[in-house]
Amino acid sequence: MQILGLSLRDFRGYHDARVDLGSGLTVVTGPNGAGKTNLLEGIYFACTGRSCRTSNEREVVSFGAGATRTVLTCEGDDGIHELSVGFVPGQPKMMRADGAPVERMLDVANRPLVSVFLPDRLGLIKGAPAVRRAHLDQFVSALWPARSDTRRLYSQALAQRNALIARIRSGRGSHGSLDTWDAHLARHGIALMNDRRSAVESLAGPFERLGTALGLDGDPQVFYRPRSRATEPAELATELAERLQPDLERGFTGHGPHRDDVATEHGGHDLRAYGSQGQQRLALLALLLAEREVIAAHRSAPPVMLLDDVMSELDRDRRRSLVELLCSTAGQSVITATDLEHVPASTHADAAHIAVSAGRLLAMAAE
Repeated sequence: MQILGLSLRDFRGYHDARVDLGSGLTVVTGPNGAGKTNLLEGIYFACTGRSCRTSNEREVVSFGAGATRTVLTCEGDDGIHELSVGFVPGQPKMMRADGAPVERMLDVANRPLVSVFLPDRLGLIKGAPAVRRAHLDQFVSALWPARSDTRRLYSQALAQRNALIARIRSGRGSHGSLDTWDAHLARHGIALMNDRRSAVESLAGPFERLGTALGLDGDPQVFYRPRSRATEPAELATELAERLQPDLERGFTGHGPHRDDVATEHGGHDLRAYGSQGQQRLALLALLLAEREVIAAHRSAPPVMLLDDVMSELDRDRRRSLVELLCSTAGQSVITATDLEHVPASTHADAAHIAVSAGRLLAMAAE
């Protein structure tokens, strides 16, 4: 699935803009504050129906405007499709796929998958485990859409068990009811752990190779770190029963896949604790590129890569390595930079260039 063009109406600093993307690499340049990141956010918003930068989506509506609208055209093997998202603050979004209303853009089969690099996404490497768990579950859903309900079913069973623990603590529930919910939680928990383990194992080889290619020395590795050692539902149910008393004391379930983590290492050291900012940045790039490669092997098309300010902390050799990786594989990529010279794309005839100035887009010929 390839993005052909995007229209933005009262989105951030864009009052009325239309841009066409290149089939491979597109470089967006402009001074700081010109709207480069806003353009990437607009692409992400049109593909997913949500912002990649803020949870307060009122911020995406231009100052003085009452609503915003994005329209994205894309092309797949079955022809051209149109995705639109209309948003009025305080009201449900109006999302359509080929003119038909949809409740969630993420459920639309004919939409481009998208992966985004933002400087504040370093939390995937150095942040809290919850951030990495959520990202891993999103990757599982992108890789195997049929398994997207596994996390939801586990969360529902966990909420029910926690509610029962609260009732027992207050004297309104009995311990006997826990066996049933432990069994439910264990069944969905093992399924969730298996999905996560398989997903991370599929990333291990590409992460090592791509991390090394980007200059992340010291044998870069990615590992799944489950909280439980169980491999069967009965084993996880036993672990839950053994930890019941601490759960009753704290008032919630403290053991299970909702406490899992993902670790990245190089040279045998955890990048979260011992990696420099530059090394963590390279690890994030390697992780996102590895995910793109694995998804491309399972799905009809790789995700569109949106890379914001990715070049600012890379030296010339690593910049060139990144561009070579992007241009040597199938799929679209959009990179923002303050200066075209920061992206060594002139060696690739199919690289497109878009200049941005104060919320205005100027589509230019391929470089």
